[in-house]
Amino acid sequence: MIRTDTCARKGSDNLPATAEKIEETEKEPITVKKTAKKPAKKTTKKRAAAKKTLVVVESPAKAKTIEKYLGRKYMVRASMGHLRDLPKSQFGIDVDNDFAPKYINIRGKGDLIKALKKDAKNASKVYLASDPDREGEAIAWHLAYILGIDPTTDCRIVFNEITKPAIQAAVKEPRPINMDRVDAQQARRMLDRIVGYKLSPLLWRKIRKGLSAGRVQSVTVKLICDREKEIQAFNSEEYWTVGMKLRKGRSAMFAADLAAVDGKKLAIHEEDGKNFVLHDEKAVKAIASELEKAKLSVSAVKKSQRRRRPSAPFTTSSMQQDAARKLGYTSRKTMMLAQQLYEGVELGKSGRQGLITYMRTDSTRISELAQGEAKEYLVETLGADYVPEKPNIYAAGKKAQDAHEAIRPTSIRNTPDAVEPYLTKEQAKLYRLVWQRFAASQMTPAIYDTMSVTIAAGDRCQLKSSGSRLKFAGFTAVYAGADQAKKEKDVLLPDLEEGDELNTASVEPQQHFTEPPPRYNDASLVKTLEEKEIGRPSTYAPIIETIQARGYVQRVDKHFQPTELGFLVLDMLEEYFKKIVDVKFTANLENELDEIADGKVEKNDLLREFYNPFEQTLEKADEAIGHVELPVEVSDVRCEKCGRLMVVKQGRFGKFLACPGFPECRNTKPLLKDTGVKCPKCGGAIVERKTRRGRTFYGCKNYPDCDYTTWDTPLQDKCPECGSFMLKHHYKNGRTLTYCSNDDCKTREGSPINEELAKLRERLAKKSAKDAAAKAEKEAKAKEKAEGKTK
Repeated sequence: MIRTDTCARKGSDNLPATAEKIEETEKEPITVKKTAKKPAKKTTKKRAAAKKTLVVVESPAKAKTIEKYLGRKYMVRASMGHLRDLPKSQFGIDVDNDFAPKYINIRGKGDLIKALKKDAKNASKVYLASDPDREGEAIAWHLAYILGIDPTTDCRIVFNEITKPAIQAAVKEPRPINMDRVDAQQARRMLDRIVGYKLSPLLWRKIRKGLSAGRVQSVTVKLICDREKEIQAFNSEEYWTVGMKLRKGRSAMFAADLAAVDGKKLAIHEEDGKNFVLHDEKAVKAIASELEKAKLSVSAVKKSQRRRRPSAPFTTSSMQQDAARKLGYTSRKTMMLAQQLYEGVELGKSGRQGLITYMRTDSTRISELAQGEAKEYLVETLGADYVPEKPNIYAAGKKAQDAHEAIRPTSIRNTPDAVEPYLTKEQAKLYRLVWQRFAASQMTPAIYDTMSVTIAAGDRCQLKSSGSRLKFAGFTAVYAGADQAKKEKDVLLPDLEEGDELNTASVEPQQHFTEPPPRYNDASLVKTLEEKEIGRPSTYAPIIETIQARGYVQRVDKHFQPTELGFLVLDMLEEYFKKIVDVKFTANLENELDEIADGKVEKNDLLREFYNPFEQTLEKADEAIGHVELPVEVSDVRCEKCGRLMVVKQGRFGKFLACPGFPECRNTKPLLKDTGVKCPKCGGAIVERKTRRGRTFYGCKNYPDCDYTTWDTPLQDKCPECGSFMLKHHYKNGRTLTYCSNDDCKTREGSPINEELAKLRERLAKKSAKDAAAKAEKEAKAKEKAEGKTK
């Protein structure tokens, strides 16, 4: 394969020393005066300082931690990510010359590059220790070029965790840069550049400036738009279920549900006459009346044990999903916090330590050393019954690269409670999740005693009831599970035997309506991207951020909803660039990138196969597509400068109001969404507002004359007790709580919201006090400075 960039050392450093040319000129004879000899001074030769080994990592935080582990013979510097990339101002790929990339040093990194070159020149050896993934391999390759290092020499070191043993072992096992992995990253980068720089200008010309189309982001937008279309086309259907409260003699009541009528299973939809469906209230009343009079007896009892096994330790994807479900974190926030925990945190006297292993992985593998430490710790703290004889081994996904371990704590003895004082609240929550998931993965299954009971109700109906009791906690002693926010509660049934007669306490019919599929949230979108093999786990967070920044998708109540612009761009792409938004095509490209990394496919072959048909389609589309006008949404707000009705525009940070008289009139306003609820202080409208950081809150439209604000969503529903409007509180884990806005209402007595609001007020009071103190200190310093100048 032809390399377009050579990393061999260049310049005079590699040339043999040459004799200096001395220019001969005629000179006058020089008279030298003889002077008395002075006694020679005793001189001592200073020993030349031993050269250090230079280790280049990606981030300063990581550099600090690693330098402490390696000692004085090493100096550790940070490259701050990529130092070279394709130019922003031009395409940067010579298609006619075997897709040769034009790499340039990134603007603003000149001083850093100069400092790294100087350190490399003064070092005895240089080790490139960027992250242990394809992106990290490419960064190492670029560094090798900049520092004049031959990439075929043993210049690359990798480690999965930032601990003393791992770092010291890494420097003893350097290897050459893996060019197959570099090629895979280059191919991905160039594919994205081809799509972005060729397709985006078309969108600029046909729709509006500032738009972009990406190879993976376009498919993600399609998934969200397709789900929205399903929701819009969905027709809700009514159905009913019937529950009963029963008891045996004087036993405690237990629940049972109607399961079958006339031998047909109770279901939501009819299926070739095999199912029995309760569609209306009339049919339900007839069944309920029959059940109230029916003689009930136990027809079958099945007792068994159920073993629930622990989940595998976290991969990048499963960590993002669990953090979204349990902590309410976005993918971007989860990855940011995980990066901080990986790079190292100051732990008091123990110094700076990396708390988790590398957080970009699709592997579920755990090292034998970590398994052994976990077993020892768990036996000490919980007992031998909680640890299996042989360590649990989890199957990796079918497309897992398995380059390094699953995400786990670097030491299980760094318990969440032990490190919590040194972490921020958000870091502590994520670390606890990682620690618990890993500990649970090395434990025995939870065991439940289960009972399933079938009950005959007269001649026609059949009821079902089931119960379970936790017999042995197993892994649930430390972790509830990926799909459960809380541990399972015991559902106990009385001692029942076949033939036992039962009494009816109540019959409880319930009306339901079928619901459309839910909109994607962070957890479900990441799960779908992984299942459909779109992108890599490390790219999910930036993909989600990008499609929001471009205005194709908006986050509403933690769910993704496509905008009108998103639908418009997708329709155009689907008509002219089907492959770009085709899920299978995108997944196949990912597989081919994996094959490049494995050395099975040549990079340029893949690029050529993609580019040629894409270029032809681009030319046809440019001719066929006319200019597309976005429909204008006119508001009822008049521009106070020129009197026109203002229109709704979509900006980088969401919708806003703008005067249609632009550019003559440039007036803009924030778009205030009316909640339909009146302010309890002045009677004005409560509107939706945004903080500077984009967080939603609600306040009176008459601000600043009225200062009423709340973080919770005002509802138009009235409190049945006092008639005040209701508020909906959103917890970070996605749970919601509806409560009365009137603090003195009887319904608020003993409500958990009181404690939550008290905490919020306390936090705000502390923040206000802190801000006031900082302001006072600033004013005092300014006054002191002014007095000093006067003197």
